[in-house]
Amino acid sequence: MITAAMRRYAAEIYRLQEYHDFVSISELSEHLCVSLQAISRMIRRLKTGGYILHEPYRGVRLTQEGEVIALPAIRRHRLIEVYLVRKMKFGWHEVHEVTDQFVLGIDDVLEKRIDDLLDHPTRCPHGEPIPMVDGRMPVIKDSSLVKSTVGKIYRISRVRVHDQDKLRYLGELGLYPGAAFKALSFAPFNGPVHIQIDRQEVVLSHELAAALFVEEHTT
Repeated sequence: MITAAMRRYAAEIYRLQEYHDFVSISELSEHLCVSLQAISRMIRRLKTGGYILHEPYRGVRLTQEGEVIALPAIRRHRLIEVYLVRKMKFGWHEVHEVTDQFVLGIDDVLEKRIDDLLDHPTRCPHGEPIPMVDGRMPVIKDSSLVKSTVGKIYRISRVRVHDQDKLRYLGELGLYPGAAFKALSFAPFNGPVHIQIDRQEVVLSHELAAALFVEEHTT
């Protein structure tokens, strides 16, 4: 039997493995805020069910079967984020953690009502795609700002960070999904990135710029 806890763990592995081929046990423990002992028990359970691959000293990665159980949990989480921002007026910087608690009380019926109420959104407040009802994940063709070209105009597609202070700061700069800006310069050796948004020059650390995923802007 696939439990809500199994889906939650699988969903977090899915999110983290978008950044690494394998997710370490310590990283998973940190993001889920549970003990290493609890993580180890669930890892054994997911491995027995064929939902993950586990390699010592590297970590875990979902199998195809694991992705199947992860995507419904990701869909629900991102839908709830949209609901909390649009309808309950939470800030985008705080909604990820709030959703972790709120989603525990949501079943399939409530999820469908929320989806209908929101007119079937396709992105969460941070720009991440919301999996479809049939379990497919939409393909997003974007890349990190740090891989962009000086002089070109870009549009923010996704903001791939959940730290509240960083999101609050990016929001103050107007750097939300959908915002357009011009890439001005990239300092070498992972130095600061200069962009222009709303006629203002903004300087971002390499770390923050790397978290902004962008598409070339066409008018």
